[in-house]
Amino acid sequence: MSSAVRTPSPAVTDLDGHPAGSREFRKATLALFAAGMAAFMAMYHVQAMLPVFSDHFGVSPTTSALTVSLTTGLLALTIIPASVLSERYGRVRVMVISAVAASVLGLVLPWSPNIELLLAGRALVGVLCAGVPAVAMAYLAEEIDGPSLGKAMGYYVSGTTIGGLTGRLVPGLAADVVDWRWALEIACLVSLGFAIVFIRLVPPSRNFVPQRVTARIVVGNLAGHLRDVPMLCLFGLAFVLMGGFVTVYNFLAYRLLDSPFSLPQSIVSLVFVMYLAGTFSSSYAGRMSDRHGRGRVLWISIAVMVAGLVITVPDWLPSTLVGIFFFTAGFFGAHSVASSWVGARASDHRAEASSLYLFGYYLGSSVAGALGGLAFTAAGWVGVVGYVGVLMVIGVVLAGVVLTRTANEKAAAVA
Repeated sequence: MSSAVRTPSPAVTDLDGHPAGSREFRKATLALFAAGMAAFMAMYHVQAMLPVFSDHFGVSPTTSALTVSLTTGLLALTIIPASVLSERYGRVRVMVISAVAASVLGLVLPWSPNIELLLAGRALVGVLCAGVPAVAMAYLAEEIDGPSLGKAMGYYVSGTTIGGLTGRLVPGLAADVVDWRWALEIACLVSLGFAIVFIRLVPPSRNFVPQRVTARIVVGNLAGHLRDVPMLCLFGLAFVLMGGFVTVYNFLAYRLLDSPFSLPQSIVSLVFVMYLAGTFSSSYAGRMSDRHGRGRVLWISIAVMVAGLVITVPDWLPSTLVGIFFFTAGFFGAHSVASSWVGARASDHRAEASSLYLFGYYLGSSVAGALGGLAFTAAGWVGVVGYVGVLMVIGVVLAGVVLTRTANEKAAAVA
């Protein structure tokens, strides 16, 4: 909250950030990697188990998918307040409470006697998880020196990606060996272990200055970004891209478990290894956007998503897996470009701009991901493809507005 009134603490001094190669840099990056693992495992470890919830609780796929959608929806609503709390009470404190509390609550939820209690608990997990994504980047920006910041951010992002992947893989693989409740317990214990690693390693904030933040200042900063049309379109792009991505992965397991594939749960869980395609494509798209321009790379990434989606339509396992691979790679490439575009366009109040982008991102996961269940119930996988295809069309329109507006701005500046 860059325009907030600051109340400096006498104990805080203006220190340089930790450079790459230093002991404190290694501790900070490993700690934030562990924080990303803990939070994103807590957030997504139920996704591979949605068909199990349908069978055990006797609910539809749409209702089962709420165990993911409610978590990301409440996280979206909480991410800006969590960022504000960190301005007042400190980055490390908010992240520690977030990572530990979400993991501990996850240990209790597998024993929920009914779906209603499970859904309420998963909503609370979303609230508790918000502290890590809301604060981690601000902490690194304050504590790591400028030339080393990109490397540190890369470690954190890889932690979130691998955390989401591990969270989905662990219970899915364990479910063929132990009861599904214990499979979820194992995932949450791993998540809690990473939270403890984070606590043990994270260096204290040296450059953090507590701030007195008022509602008027926060609302004013947010409103400034929402009045900018290209920025607003980028927030909308986060909504539709993430909404389509989560919809595909929410209902992919149902398709692969059912005829004609009829795969076992452990094999279906391995499909989440496709996330590794995104680990590569996100960094590659970032490099290509620096070389060829964000607009071109964004168009290509969305086109790859659409092509991958279409390839999944035939009931043939190789084409389905290839399609999911390209869809995943395209999504992470587009997300990488769009999120960096937000940071580049925000001339001030970048924390608020990032929060709004993440708000759209996780709200899309919640709302659009949940509505995708209606399409799956009505028309199966073809319904999912059609629904996500509509979201991609909206994404193309939003990207077109961003490109047109920014091109006009550059032309006007030259004139």
